[in-house]
Amino acid sequence: MSDLSSFQARAQGRVQGVYYRVFTARSAARLGLTGYVRNLPDRSVEICAEGERKQLGKLVEQLRTGPPGARIDKLSLVWVEYTGKYHDFAVTR
Repeated sequence: MSDLSSFQARAQGRVQGVYYRVFTARSAARLGLTGYVRNLPDRSVEICAEGERKQLGKLVEQLRTGPPGARIDKLSLVWVEYTGKYHDFAVTR
């Protein structure tokens, strides 16, 4: 039996215009996770990810670092109930 979970996160700092969304989507896909990442009007980035909790933990570690050029000042994270509503990991607007 798998340990499925989900989180909603918000990354703040220099996270727009530095490929943070693409980095997040590629990292999540490699880990077998589903969900989305999108820019928010306040220049932060929202991430919603679902999958096995161990893999989600690995993604969180990567989100704290980000791609070269990014600076993550704060990563807010809330664990929520798994929904299973996502089929892949998408970059949205």
